[in-house]
Amino acid sequence: MTSPHNFHIPVMGVAYTIDTPLKVAPFGIDSVISLVDNVLLEKLRAKYSEKFNLTYKEISQKAEDYMSKRITAYLDMINRLTTEKFENLKNNFEDKKTEIFDYFEMLPETSELKKEFKKRMDSNIDELKNWVKNHLQMGSIDVNIMTKVDKTNYDKNGEALPQEYNDAHAALRGYANSNLESSLVLSAGMSPRLYGYIENFDDFYPDENAYIKKKIVLKVSDYRSALIQGKFLAKKGLWVSEYRIESGLNCGGHAFATEGYLMGPILEEFKKNRAQLIEDVHGILVRALEQKAKPVPQKPLPMRVTAQGGVGTHEEHQLLLDYYQVDSVGWGSPFLLVPEVTTVDEDTREKLLEAEEKDLYLSNISPLGVPFNSLRNASATLKKIEKAQKGRPGSSCPKAYLVSNTEYTDKPICTASRQYQYLKLKELDEKKLPETLYQKEFDRIIAPECLCVGLSEPAIITHQIDYKIKDNGVSVCPGPNMAYFDQIVSLKNMVKHIYGKNNLLKNAYRPHMFVKELNLYIKFLKNEIEHIKEPIDKKTEKYLKNFANNLNNGIHYYQELFFEKKKHFYKNKNQLLEELKKAKGKLTELEEKITNISFT
Repeated sequence: MTSPHNFHIPVMGVAYTIDTPLKVAPFGIDSVISLVDNVLLEKLRAKYSEKFNLTYKEISQKAEDYMSKRITAYLDMINRLTTEKFENLKNNFEDKKTEIFDYFEMLPETSELKKEFKKRMDSNIDELKNWVKNHLQMGSIDVNIMTKVDKTNYDKNGEALPQEYNDAHAALRGYANSNLESSLVLSAGMSPRLYGYIENFDDFYPDENAYIKKKIVLKVSDYRSALIQGKFLAKKGLWVSEYRIESGLNCGGHAFATEGYLMGPILEEFKKNRAQLIEDVHGILVRALEQKAKPVPQKPLPMRVTAQGGVGTHEEHQLLLDYYQVDSVGWGSPFLLVPEVTTVDEDTREKLLEAEEKDLYLSNISPLGVPFNSLRNASATLKKIEKAQKGRPGSSCPKAYLVSNTEYTDKPICTASRQYQYLKLKELDEKKLPETLYQKEFDRIIAPECLCVGLSEPAIITHQIDYKIKDNGVSVCPGPNMAYFDQIVSLKNMVKHIYGKNNLLKNAYRPHMFVKELNLYIKFLKNEIEHIKEPIDKKTEKYLKNFANNLNNGIHYYQELFFEKKKHFYKNKNQLLEELKKAKGKLTELEEKITNISFT
């Protein structure tokens, strides 16, 4: 459960962290691979096998359970290559001295491992070599499954395959059958049938020594959700080893907005109830394991709480560690500017370098219908618009991971597909709408884009993989925090920034992560109000009022936090309080609009 670092690199898109563990795990840094695209994983396995002279045998789509087998093969290969790289590092002190010193230099000053290394630097060289060999820790090779990406698959006769061949189920089986000892990060909400499927794999249960080979991590946006999901899994004998709290809006990728609940109050609730959560869930777990006749831990298993979403300074990093007592902080989008770490094509990285606040927006390009953090003028968006102008809107849908719509078909299709958009635009033409309204509806219909290909494309370009799908462009999903980072940096320098040894934001104004998230939520609420058709029903009225009330409670919480916790905010307390005052004014105006709509 322990890591030498107190930050981790979350999953980013499909391709951006697809091989990140190979680059950072030898330095003790945890990172996450997306399992959504088995096609990309297979192509990368072929590429890496060629690069490192490994035996490669293709797993074709004709093979039984090919999706699961491709995932297992890729993860086993990454584990092998990463472990070999790590073993080579710690067993060859003389040849790898620079990298070994980099390893320890990058550790936080609070690291006991680092302190012990410094003590031993003047000792006998052979003793130091043996100590390094026995004490270096490799970072975890974790994986991510989006629970919503779990479409039904069909055999060659068009018959639906059993549930275990669904996308997310196959990905879970692929990870379960791999030789990794790491964590499965489940995101996008609770899926009872997928959670139930985990019961089939022994690696997710504690053994006689209370060790879990494959741990479960839940990405959550509030305490209530964590408690419900934790208890649900515990009833199956499954322990949640980490609750990964992510900002609802101040994050990359899909944005699952809460009903106005802000990150600070959510973290406070976790801090307050953490011990009770462990105790309650442990009791349920024990009873379930006894019923299954499996080893029962004598005391509660380790449980981590981590946080991510919009963190950009050392001060914010330390606030989460010191005050909220989280075990690790996720740093995502800034690492898109670290070529040593992430897989990003040069054109996209250049656009990210130049991106300002106005260029990073909450879009409606996701076929899932969930708001999606995007970069304006990403090449995939430009190509999508170009095709629409030529009278060929939509994608050929070559991968079909995000199919969900049954408006026109029995089998789900993707709202970004050519098939769906053709049918939808045909229906629009028949309405004979005024030009302005027609254009608005037209833009809404063609907004979804092929993320399956777009988010995989950076790896195709970077690794120069021959691929039959051409000219789709790259989709990129940075969080709003990307706007404040504007230089290409090394892994060492980014880690120094995280730990406060240098500052990559010297000349840039950047709002505090809590204030930024608050203003994103106020903007979100404003947009919700503007798109509501009057008169509103009671359900909508209740939703808007609860949203605004929760934001008000959040502002009050931050006013007290910024004023009382002087240690963490002494530099800019007055500025933070002034920004809260402005946010409160904007929210008051929105509350008046809600009242007027309700009255009407």
